[in-house]
Amino acid sequence: MPDKSDKHGARADDQIGRGTEGLVRGGHPTHADESRETEPYSADEPWDPAAPGGDPREGSPPGMTARDVEGRSDLARLLTGVRYPARPADLVGHASDAGAPDTALSALESLPDREYGNVADVAEELGYGRESRRF
Repeated sequence: MPDKSDKHGARADDQIGRGTEGLVRGGHPTHADESRETEPYSADEPWDPAAPGGDPREGSPPGMTARDVEGRSDLARLLTGVRYPARPADLVGHASDAGAPDTALSALESLPDREYGNVADVAEELGYGRESRRF
């Protein structure tokens, strides 16, 4: 009799052996239901947030810089709750009620007088980049 692990006991070891026999012999998963297959693992080194250079997996969407992303994010937080389409006067009123800094208010006041469909339209008009594609 081959050496068996005594971690589970002889009966449980035999049952585990029968459950993985198809995988061992066939060299591929044998489950018809994908949810029962084991999860794959990555051989990549785990990301260390304390490492210098930041996260190499992070980046800006195509068509935007990191500064554009930060600026658009700040603008979106500032304009949370605005009902679109909106005109510059609506945006300035909402931002001033939210306690926006003077620089943000003057930027919103400088917008051309037209309707803006969403915060991306406002950001693009203010000079932030626009994503060339979404993921």
